[in-house]
Amino acid sequence: QVHLVESGGGLVQAGGSLRLSCQNVGRTFNRYIMAWFRQASGKEREFVASISWTGQIEDADSVKGRFTISRDNARNMVHLQMNSLRLGDTAVYFCAAGDYQSTNRTQYEYWGQGTQVTVSS
Repeated sequence: QVHLVESGGGLVQAGGSLRLSCQNVGRTFNRYIMAWFRQASGKEREFVASISWTGQIEDADSVKGRFTISRDNARNMVHLQMNSLRLGDTAVYFCAAGDYQSTNRTQYEYWGQGTQVTVSS
């Protein structure tokens, strides 16, 4: 079974950086599409970025040029490097795994518990 565990969230000032990590402590990782979503208070969960096992990336317009998704198949990990953080990036960030690369959250079967990212002014 896939079991995803996120880490790396925290409090950062606007303009700063954070790196989120997600590890699959369950079964094989390589064939899954991995993605990051986020959910701000009172809002719907939204797509941030995804990466295929071959490294094909999709990302949301709101994070292009600021966030970078990467994966380490040997270590069963996916990362989200977040630079130039803005107040609007404040949210709980979730790692997800699925069989199809999509911006639609319903396409992802497995989810982590989430990690809070708070950007302050």
